[in-house]
Amino acid sequence: MAITTYSELQSTIADWLNRDDLTSVIPSFITLAETQFNRQFRSPDMVTRATVTIDEEYEDRPSDWLETIRYQVTTNPITVLEFVTPEEAIIQKTKFSTTGTPLFFSTVGTQFQHIPAPSTTFTGELVYYGKIPALADDNTTNWLLTSNPDLYLYGALVQSAPYLKEDERTSVWVSIYDRLAEDFRVSNERARTGSSRLATRTRTFG
Repeated sequence: MAITTYSELQSTIADWLNRDDLTSVIPSFITLAETQFNRQFRSPDMVTRATVTIDEEYEDRPSDWLETIRYQVTTNPITVLEFVTPEEAIIQKTKFSTTGTPLFFSTVGTQFQHIPAPSTTFTGELVYYGKIPALADDNTTNWLLTSNPDLYLYGALVQSAPYLKEDERTSVWVSIYDRLAEDFRVSNERARTGSSRLATRTRTFG
């Protein structure tokens, strides 16, 4: 059976588990697998470019943000912001007590902190790894399911193990998932170091 949609994935998981009483929990297995994917993987397909409005010291990060690749202010010339830890941000803030063009940024909770605080409204560009779009009834597919349905299948089967408890198939699922995950990691590494350019999705926030 082809696995191209959220519904087909759920049906295949049910078939592989050979259980007809898991309809209500299979979506949870898929969600847990996606959580694992977002922790484990960094793929060119996850690279997103966002246009940023910077007019406050603290600005909310994009809701799908996982990791910053590059953050810059579109001044002339471009000002590439340097990341500092929250501890280092305190030190830099004492050096830049007045407003100006941001030179540094840090992460505080779900926000970016800009140092110095902006003296006016700036436009920035953030390139980052974004979360894999979660599958749902109103989002029936995504790039990962299209390119790696087996990763989704075995990822969900592995996540079912604690629910199923004593299932002798668990070790097989884990072994296959680990191999698929490593193959995916190697493929992404080759893509990052190859000659092809990263494809980015553009969005705005702030």
